[in-house]
Amino acid sequence: MLSLHVIRQLRDFPLDVALSVRSGETLVLIGENGSGKSTVLNLVSGILTPDAGEITLGDRALFSDGQRIDIPAENRNIGHLFQSYALFPHMTVFENVAFGLRCRKVPKPEIARSVAEHLRAMNLSDLSGVNVGRLSGGQRQRVALARALILDPELLLLDEPLAAVDMRARGAMRTELRDQIRDAGIPCIVVTHALRDVLELADRLCLLEEGKVLADGTPEEVLGMKENGFIASFTGG
Repeated sequence: MLSLHVIRQLRDFPLDVALSVRSGETLVLIGENGSGKSTVLNLVSGILTPDAGEITLGDRALFSDGQRIDIPAENRNIGHLFQSYALFPHMTVFENVAFGLRCRKVPKPEIARSVAEHLRAMNLSDLSGVNVGRLSGGQRQRVALARALILDPELLLLDEPLAAVDMRARGAMRTELRDQIRDAGIPCIVVTHALRDVLELADRLCLLEEGKVLADGTPEEVLGMKENGFIASFTGG
């Protein structure tokens, strides 16, 4: 389980967010551009440091200003999928997926077995030796997800995971992504601007507005707030 209360002064407003996500649960964050959604992910993963607060994952404290704990990002064991996917374009599919294991000094035979297994799961085996710069958006998304999952993360953070996927392929990719998240069985936070992502991925939905949690509940509950201007626009109603 992930539990957090983070405070950080942003340029235009203070961000003050408290959330929790259970194992196997997917929490989707929505809100206006600049409301703090991606900042929350970056604070949890360790890319940014809160001014105050606490972040715990399972029985581990990742950050606590009171206890002066701040675990480095590389030691948090979190899979963070960026909107741009942040792949290495000069590397092959295999090399990208294997990168984290190589950084951990995992033996080469074990790396080969694990990468082959994850490429099969993502239907990427035939592309193992292809440079990722030649792949479609959907293929890059699967490579990035395989790279995150191969490290057996305790938490998944997905920032606009389908933004680079061709519109015609998004339906199939969304289903595939949902299945991969379910199979992982770990807490997951997804940032999105797409209603379809909410409807197909979210167990819980959280609306952020200027760094504050305005609503947190089931998708039906939050999307039913038609009096809220963002929700009315988001749902087309």
